[in-house]
Amino acid sequence: MNWSSIRFDWNQARAFLVTAEEGSLSAAARALGMTQPTLGRQVAALEDRLGVQLFDRTGRALQLTQAGLELLEQVRRMGEAAGQFSLVATGQNEAVEGHVSITAGDITAALILPPALIRLSREAPGITVEVIASNEVQNLRRREADIAIRHLRPDQPDLIARKLGEEEAHCYATGAYLARYGEPTDPTDLRGAVFAGFEPLERFVSEMQTRGLALTRSNVRVSSGNGMVLLEMIRRGEAIGVLSPAIAAHIPDARPILPGFTPIRVPSWLVSHRELRTNRRIRLVFDLLVEELSG
Repeated sequence: MNWSSIRFDWNQARAFLVTAEEGSLSAAARALGMTQPTLGRQVAALEDRLGVQLFDRTGRALQLTQAGLELLEQVRRMGEAAGQFSLVATGQNEAVEGHVSITAGDITAALILPPALIRLSREAPGITVEVIASNEVQNLRRREADIAIRHLRPDQPDLIARKLGEEEAHCYATGAYLARYGEPTDPTDLRGAVFAGFEPLERFVSEMQTRGLALTRSNVRVSSGNGMVLLEMIRRGEAIGVLSPAIAAHIPDARPILPGFTPIRVPSWLVSHRELRTNRRIRLVFDLLVEELSG
């Protein structure tokens, strides 16, 4: 292909094609959404570039010259090819495919995300998902993940956040726990009560004390930075745990206890980086998660 032999601008060729099809510069300008003088300059520039006259101008009327008639058929094929190019490009853009990474706490990743991921796999099978189940905050600005579910709203200006909802976490225990250890009724007297607590343990104990529980380190038989470990201890009836209603619902016989406990407000935010505005793959996943997880 001798690329140097192509001596025209496609925008100018398009101006010629639309003018010939519409029959006048004014109609062509309206069709292309530009001013008539601008369109006229593009047609004139094409004539100068090719060294041929494309139209005879008689007053306001335009008549194709013989050269214009011969070139019109060529440029029509170019127009059809350009239209097909745009159609294929649009199809590629609509066929959303690729990889998206989502980070969430281990309990959320294991119990809350799966229904949304199942729906995503059915509606957008071309998208693959990596779930980063971690209670550590992944850095979206460094692209450690594309989307994050967090309990704090980020303050970085280059991140986009959508609030999913808010719950109140309470103390829960199962029937098996209550049968074995009894139900504590006085938050100021927790002798014999057994808790499962998050690490760092000092922070957990302090948080419980500020909410009216006379909790000490001796009450916490098992502590972990892994929420699923603590959830299993609660499910097996070995400990009291602090859970949101959505998580407690996954333990069939768990019920709230210690009504004097001041509940912990747990907001949930869906967060992504600015590419959310332009990346259709990430946007699709983000919007689906909003629909599935809101409330």
